Amino acid sequence: MEITSYSVEQLKDPTGILLGERFEFFLDIAVDEDDELYSENGVQLRVLFYGHDDDYRILNYHFLAGDKILDFALEEDEEQLITKFCMDHYIEAEQI
Repeated sequence: MEITSYSVEQLKDPTGILLGERFEFFLDIAVDEDDELYSENGVQLRVLFYGHDDDYRILNYHFLAGDKILDFALEEDEEQLITKFCMDHYIEAEQI
């Protein structure tokens, strides 16, 4: 899995009752034409990422092709790669 570009934004908890910070990533993913995940419109991975103290993890994710949600799951090694990517880049989000 190759991430070709991305954006990240910190999400605000309007209630202030949740611990930690949440970030929304949109990752543009390069997918081979012969892969069942392939879409002519391109594929994005929307990731909701959590961080608090030493606890960093993916809370939720969805593959997107245009405005369509694709029903696919990450393999374990891909999830580790995405988690590391998010850990390396969440600090780039505009702080709220």
